[in-house]
Amino acid sequence: MLNVHTKQPNLTVNGVTINVPSITNAVASIVSAAQRGENFSVCTLNLDHVVKLQQRPDFRAAYHRAKFVTADGFPIVILSRLLGTRIERTTGADLVEPLCREAGKNRLPIFLLGSDDHTLATTARRLAKRFKGLKVAGYYAPGSNFDPYSKDADIAIGNIRASGARLCFIALGAPRQELFAARCLDELDGTGMLCIGAALDFIAGTQARAPSVAQKYGLEWAWRMLREPRRLGPRYARCAAVVPGLVARTIPQIFNARMRKAA
Repeated sequence: MLNVHTKQPNLTVNGVTINVPSITNAVASIVSAAQRGENFSVCTLNLDHVVKLQQRPDFRAAYHRAKFVTADGFPIVILSRLLGTRIERTTGADLVEPLCREAGKNRLPIFLLGSDDHTLATTARRLAKRFKGLKVAGYYAPGSNFDPYSKDADIAIGNIRASGARLCFIALGAPRQELFAARCLDELDGTGMLCIGAALDFIAGTQARAPSVAQKYGLEWAWRMLREPRRLGPRYARCAAVVPGLVARTIPQIFNARMRKAA
């Protein structure tokens, strides 16, 4: 399959195709879909998600329903380059501000779903101040043990629907945000659901993102692990363990792409 933007072969990881090669393409595609009034979801694939794709059928199903999938993680970016496709690392945190800029220009109201009211209120205020014309139509902080199929999720869906938002930023962490986004595809009309991890916490200042040099050289994971070794050490060990199998499964794609290019 070729990427519609670049006419290059797409990288497929565990059955999930990365079809958005850059931040520029992601923003343009998402805004265009929102302007058309589509229901859609956006996921950002990283190694932690690769682990979850192997372990959870519901997570795989949610990913397969995503209209747009970006590469969040340098191992995935490197594999794409071996395939002959230029993919930029595009995280949820990278997408929020450029999307808010375009949402303001195009009168697309947004909704924030995240960790707590303080974070959301601070983020809403900062985004509205930063981007001319941006309307934050509402925000909601579900409980700490949020279940995408709970009464709390019903309330969240009702609030998003009533707000008239065309884009909803979901900052609940994987797999909850992806499962909730997939549910919303069936229960909302004309809202794009973006799974963005800790992005709203970064904007509010309740969490610190890695320095730009760490982001540039693919060391954001190391910076985070040094700050939270007990919580993140086991996660990154699981991520490292899936890399050999991921490379092995990608070799046939790389070989076929190289053979087609040489033909």
